[in-house]
Amino acid sequence: MKAQPSASHIDRFRRPDDPDWHWLENRDDSSVSDFLEATNAESSAWFAPLEPVVEALYQGHLARRELAVTGLPAPLDHFTYWSETAADADYPRWWRHPLDAPSKRECFLDLDARAASLDFFEIGDMALSPNEAWLAWTEDTNGDEMFTLYLKPLPDGAPKRLLDGIGPELCWAEDDRTLLFTRYDDIQRPESIWRLDTAAPEQEAELILREDDPEFWLGIGKTRSRAWLVLESASKDTSECYLVPANLPASEPQCFHARETGVEYAIEHRPGHFYVLNNREAPHFRLDVCPETGPEASHDAWQPLMAHRDDQTLEGVDAFDWGLVITERDHDRAQVYLRVVELDAQHGIQRDDRLPLPEEPCSLALGDTPHFNERRLLLREESFTLPIRWLAHDLDTGERTLLKEQPVHGTLQPSQLMCQRVWAEAHDGDRVPVSIVGRADRLGQAPMPTLLYGYGAYGEVLDPWFSVARLELLERGVAFAVAHVRGGGDRGEPWYLAGKLEHKENSFRDFLAARDRLVDMGLSDQERVVAYGASAGGLLVGASLNLAPEAFCAAVLDVPFVDVLRTMENPDLPLTIAEYTEWGNPCDPIVHQRIKDYSPLDNLQAQPYPSVFLQGSWHDARVPYWEPAKLYARLQELGSARGPVILRTDMGAGHGGASGRFKAWRDNARQDAYILWALGLIKRE
Repeated sequence: MKAQPSASHIDRFRRPDDPDWHWLENRDDSSVSDFLEATNAESSAWFAPLEPVVEALYQGHLARRELAVTGLPAPLDHFTYWSETAADADYPRWWRHPLDAPSKRECFLDLDARAASLDFFEIGDMALSPNEAWLAWTEDTNGDEMFTLYLKPLPDGAPKRLLDGIGPELCWAEDDRTLLFTRYDDIQRPESIWRLDTAAPEQEAELILREDDPEFWLGIGKTRSRAWLVLESASKDTSECYLVPANLPASEPQCFHARETGVEYAIEHRPGHFYVLNNREAPHFRLDVCPETGPEASHDAWQPLMAHRDDQTLEGVDAFDWGLVITERDHDRAQVYLRVVELDAQHGIQRDDRLPLPEEPCSLALGDTPHFNERRLLLREESFTLPIRWLAHDLDTGERTLLKEQPVHGTLQPSQLMCQRVWAEAHDGDRVPVSIVGRADRLGQAPMPTLLYGYGAYGEVLDPWFSVARLELLERGVAFAVAHVRGGGDRGEPWYLAGKLEHKENSFRDFLAARDRLVDMGLSDQERVVAYGASAGGLLVGASLNLAPEAFCAAVLDVPFVDVLRTMENPDLPLTIAEYTEWGNPCDPIVHQRIKDYSPLDNLQAQPYPSVFLQGSWHDARVPYWEPAKLYARLQELGSARGPVILRTDMGAGHGGASGRFKAWRDNARQDAYILWALGLIKRE
């Protein structure tokens, strides 16, 4: 066995001329794989006494979950589609039957068979041609987010491998033969959109649009009306859309509205009109309407339909022939709502209703509703105590029909859980929402060992979600809490803006305020709080540990973004340039110093850090494996942590970790065993 780089073995891998361990960035250096294999061996040795607990957690998770899963049927124009995952399968098989002949089932794609001999397998996109005669899909077999395009005639034609190294997204035009896809540049940015004639795939694909500005990424879509292909070029704070008639895909794309720095907009369509969700002179977004006169649409023609509001952010719009479904977020309640707006021919509002919520806080979203004239909306609901369920909401009768609900087996049922929403006071007096869920017979009775989760970047929201895996912790008396910190979008667009760029430190202060609030009100045991952050959430937790190392008894950092300054100084890495609007460009000395002041790796010092469990992935294209590896090495060198510092690198996965569900569940069980140990609920014997 290779030497293990624990505190007593780290000298083997130290290079005096590189005290910051930057040599770990060279994946072609054999010493890098030696280092990661040694740390994996060390991790396995540390977890060995916990293997019975890991196995019990894993088996407990399997016992709670429905293993043989049938997906919700989705009727399109000619066939009804659904997935079936066998009890022992990692991936589903896809089926369909004619709308008028349910007994004529046909399997048209077996993903479990495709993945059988692979260490990693992930579908990027699946796209049916409008006549439902062809299926195109992209798949990644390494975890590096480089996708291969396949095409097959349905139901049982032979798949043909068409293109390698492309982006995940696909979109069919309405001619049943033209397929749109994206290609990457050298830093894995979707920088061009191409069209492929699937009736003559031997021909070269044709370039439709190229984006030269490295801060912008391209994406593709189609309006629900099926009238327009939408090509979007967007940075983190600016967007520009091009339109192509969906039935004339060879047409030149026409710019809908030229980009304006800091202005984001998205387009929806009903015959005769475009609907423009935008933040032009409306920081929380407004909804405008303009005639379908063709691009370029001057904003002078945009007429207000839903005005800007101080207390709500408009997050999305979905158009139907009868009107619109608006997704909006209440800032004060930190709650998302769906609003149904029915319109007449003159855009008079005939109906304006919010759909009911099952409880608050909760998640509510419009499900896949492909038909433009559909008046039975598919809704998806869940909360921390409500398993995922799908309902049909009839707009004419108001009747709600339960279509499918995630079953939960085992001794701890959702009805035995309780969720509380509390508010922490931040360092500047703002109010930070904190959600906490636990067993109803334990929550609030006495301070509980707590797992505190946070993210806080890109405006991403942490709306409540149900987790079967989480039940293993909750049943053992752990409380699970979520800090909805600034930088996320939980309280709308202002909440996001208040936690990015020069305001980034608010995210870290909010996370610590959430922890203190839970302790002060007696919900959490101050000696037993574990912090958890993944990706940009790893930055949140890493920076919080530097500010208050004794606030937590342990931390889990999964594929953590912790080398912020060095990453943002390297424009050759994927994502870096596009992320300047999130973190800032360190070429500016003021920005450089600001990032340096909070970047976790740049602020390590000999102080009493808690035990840390770090996880990385060898093929990760978003947060390279070397970020958690360098944090591990530096913490080991400092030697000041109050408990073990552990690094585990998955050598066959990407940013999302293991792709097969059983391996992912086992990885989750290992992580939970560490959390239970850190909280003092189990011992390593």
